[in-house]
Amino acid sequence: MSMDPEAKMPTPRAVSRRAALTVLGASLALFCTVGFLNAFGVFQEHYHSGLLQDKSESDISWIGSMSLFFLSGLAPVSGVLVDRIGPRWPLVIGSLGLLVAIFTTSLCTQYYQFFLAQAVLLGASTSLLTWPPMAVVSRSLPSHRGLALGVVVGGSSIGGIIWPIMLARLFDHSSLSFGWIMRIVGFIMLPLLAIACVTVREPPPPPPGPLTPKSQPSSRTATSATPPSDSNETASSSGSQEDAAENSPLPTTTEKKKVKRSDIVTLLKRPVFIFLALGLGIGNIGLFIPLFFMPSYATSLGKSSQVAFYLIPAINAASLFGRVLPGYLADSYGHYNICIAALFASAITAFSWTAAKSLAGLIVVSLAYGFSSGAILVLQGACVFKIADRHMQGTAMGLLMGFLATASLVGSPIAGALIGRYSYLAASLFTGASLITGCLLLIVARLLLSKKFLASV
Repeated sequence: MSMDPEAKMPTPRAVSRRAALTVLGASLALFCTVGFLNAFGVFQEHYHSGLLQDKSESDISWIGSMSLFFLSGLAPVSGVLVDRIGPRWPLVIGSLGLLVAIFTTSLCTQYYQFFLAQAVLLGASTSLLTWPPMAVVSRSLPSHRGLALGVVVGGSSIGGIIWPIMLARLFDHSSLSFGWIMRIVGFIMLPLLAIACVTVREPPPPPPGPLTPKSQPSSRTATSATPPSDSNETASSSGSQEDAAENSPLPTTTEKKKVKRSDIVTLLKRPVFIFLALGLGIGNIGLFIPLFFMPSYATSLGKSSQVAFYLIPAINAASLFGRVLPGYLADSYGHYNICIAALFASAITAFSWTAAKSLAGLIVVSLAYGFSSGAILVLQGACVFKIADRHMQGTAMGLLMGFLATASLVGSPIAGALIGRYSYLAASLFTGASLITGCLLLIVARLLLSKKFLASV
């Protein structure tokens, strides 16, 4: 199996209308799913000071952590579904489930009710709405994968800006009850999810025939992310049609290649996938901790809750640029290279998190962490797509997210327990340690692809 099959794909002359609509629909889907989950810090503070004030911060954080667990934990199921039946039914079922979860949450009064509705049902539904669109976008725009995924995941950043501000304003400056606030959220999501269900479509199958000379990749792209044994496999312009078809990763028929169990086993046994999963998994243990606890840290310093709530939109605003700009740079300088840099920058910021005592310092830390962590979130998908064949990219993404599920589950509750027993400094050190460990493991995965220091991997 080729180390970087998409490196040999022909570069499209222009982005088709169908691909553009797919990116739009995928962005709207992530706006309603990951973007809404990014606002859980507002719920954390609101529940702790009101509806669930008899529960500890660690108890409440389990709601957000469990939703992230189901988001990632069901990714293997979502990936297999989109590879076998396409994106339509996963999106429809996920949309219905998400709306039911939102409207059910509006009726909750007890902790177990919030857990079942906002953690279990909402988390499971967001999984069906997140990973299938990303896999389809990756297949639709293979030559602009980093930028396209950056735009798509940027939709979650926009959601992470709008949802916290809207919820904070409604919670603090509105006569509406919690139930009606959640119903308003559901009515806003309804048309956006409908658009996503209509616009996210599989790309047409690649046309049969050999690659033309103009479609051959540049030497840097072809050699940087593929092993030496694969670097000379591309068909020459004078080669036969059979040779070109054999060396091309694209199918030469319009039939869709199906994922076999042997394909999955082969991927799981590859050292590069193992170290990629370990690195991102350990990194994800601490990745969402500042997003959950930055508002409560600000209030512990004496800042008002109105000011503390706006730190989450600040993180997500910076995350928007962190998902688009590094994604664009990664297409030229390597997805693994930029992801490693983002993990390192996030670790440094996390270690210095509690050094910020003033409002200005909190804003600077929020912006810095939002930018670097946003790059991690978008590039982890691009990294796994880079080592998977085209026909099983959805499955590969799902398998990776399955590994990340446990990390998303345990990180925030551990941080909440550390805060309750020690201080926010302990949570800061725990966050930074997980991120720097993940960075080191991802470096190993990168070296398995290419040992050249300046290679674009």
